[in-house]
Amino acid sequence: MDLKKLLQKLKDKLNLVANQTELKSVRIEYLGRQGIVNSLFSQIKNHPDPKSFGQELNAFKQAVESLIESHKIKDSPINTPTSPKTSLLAATLAKVGHLHPLTQTERQLNQLFQKLGFSLYEAPDIVTDDYNFDRLNVPADHPARDMQDTLYIQEPKYLLRTQTSTIESYLLETAKKSLPLRAAFAGTVYRNEKVNRSNHFAFRQYQAVVVDKNVTLKDLIGTMDLMFKTLYGSKVIVRYRAKYYPEVEPGIGPDMQCFSCHGQGCPLCKFAGWIEMGGSGMIHPNVLKKAGIDPKKWNGFAFGMGLDRWTMAQNNIQDIRTLMGGNLSYLPYK
Repeated sequence: MDLKKLLQKLKDKLNLVANQTELKSVRIEYLGRQGIVNSLFSQIKNHPDPKSFGQELNAFKQAVESLIESHKIKDSPINTPTSPKTSLLAATLAKVGHLHPLTQTERQLNQLFQKLGFSLYEAPDIVTDDYNFDRLNVPADHPARDMQDTLYIQEPKYLLRTQTSTIESYLLETAKKSLPLRAAFAGTVYRNEKVNRSNHFAFRQYQAVVVDKNVTLKDLIGTMDLMFKTLYGSKVIVRYRAKYYPEVEPGIGPDMQCFSCHGQGCPLCKFAGWIEMGGSGMIHPNVLKKAGIDPKKWNGFAFGMGLDRWTMAQNNIQDIRTLMGGNLSYLPYK
């Protein structure tokens, strides 16, 4: 696929766009869920050089977004009588609509990791049991499977992914011939959980993976510290606890002081004063072996963060269900 030709084709289409409706159609054609950009990203895993192709696609996507966002519409004026009510309605409608808070936080993280030399990656929501569990050091009889309340499409083989570490499984397999690897990605995950103010059955996670030589725990904590400070400022209070996760060894759980009660304890943090923001650790040798990577030559780290909770903390949102509410007038940030 010639990305330069696709970009030129977009420019030609935009030159013919005459109104907002036509511009919206072009946007959907290129940036929609089933659009050209997402279709190209789905081909990364089959490309002979996925790392370079992914970098080219990231640049292509940014160029597409920039061209569409900067396109100016010169609509012909319509001479129709107006009243104070219709003028007020028009002014109100012009202000409605903004990027979803989750999208804003995700883009901030994307920009941060791209500056650090990471590529962005995507993978399907429906996965196999092998990629969701076995390749992450969670065999069929492992107790961690009971904790995740999996939603199966066709038991026992096909399911809705329960974690973005599943994306890591696909990535490691496709990138094993082009190491070292630095990748970041967001994705929706699904679990059969009771919905309340801090938990949902469908939520977003953000994951980063590094595979290189001589990677240390210091590299992992330094990266997460930078992430926390970028989103919440230099005075953010974070603690790191030793935790068990099957896909990493050792495992670390980063907690942030509750943004609602500032450590005093409230319903949002379940009166602990801290909110668990994700899980992390050094990639388990078994996970590398499953992907065909020699753990004696390569090692790395990975972390998966609850993007919903990061967004809530940024915008002082007290209830995760608000993010799924669909209320266009809701402005969570100042």
